[in-house]
Amino acid sequence: MRIKCPYCGERDAAEFTYLGAADLVRPDAAAKDAASAFYEYVYIRDNPAGPHAELWYHAGGCRSWLRVVRDTRTHAIASAELVKRDGTG
Repeated sequence: MRIKCPYCGERDAAEFTYLGAADLVRPDAAAKDAASAFYEYVYIRDNPAGPHAELWYHAGGCRSWLRVVRDTRTHAIASAELVKRDGTG
């Protein structure tokens, strides 16, 4: 699989580290149901078939975080963009 980094160009996926889904929101640790919310946050995940937004870190290159939309069935990459400081793509 090859990922097109906005700075470095197209690179092999071995240069990147996969973090996970780009749309996960960490639960509030002070909430009443924090234990249950963290259990679901860590262990209960969807396993989508099709386009999925993911976070990838270009460790072997520019050291940027990318938001990559990848089809989980074919590994085809639809887009790769830099993640802004506020966490958005």
